[in-house]
Amino acid sequence: MNPYVRDRINRKLDALGDERLYQVLDYVEFLESRYAEKPAASTNMLQRFAEGVEDKLRAGGVAISTVSETMGFLNKAVGVLNGVAEKSMSVAGGVVTAARSAVDQVGAPTPTPPAPPVVQSPPSTPAPADAISPTRPHTP
Repeated sequence: MNPYVRDRINRKLDALGDERLYQVLDYVEFLESRYAEKPAASTNMLQRFAEGVEDKLRAGGVAISTVSETMGFLNKAVGVLNGVAEKSMSVAGGVVTAARSAVDQVGAPTPTPPAPPVVQSPPSTPAPADAISPTRPHTP
């Protein structure tokens, strides 16, 4: 998009109230559906959720000032959640990098073969005192 046209449009929009801005949004979405040369930039899941809430409020006849105020709060929450998601991804990336570095320094562990199973013989039971001994003759 031509940055000069974008700036000019933004200056014109700054002079309008919220109700007229929603009319402009509706018209832009109509133009997009009819004449878009390329798909619109994709938004993340949280932003799509916020826009869905906004559309439902407007369709339900909620006052524009209430919709604007609600969207202000919701957009702040989306911003916070996006920040948390970015930080989480950054931390996860750091953990993966550290783990790879540790593996590179130590080397991949060599697998040890499993130890053979230990076979235990059953415990021997002591022979009774009157049992016959092979070294002693048996006398009845």
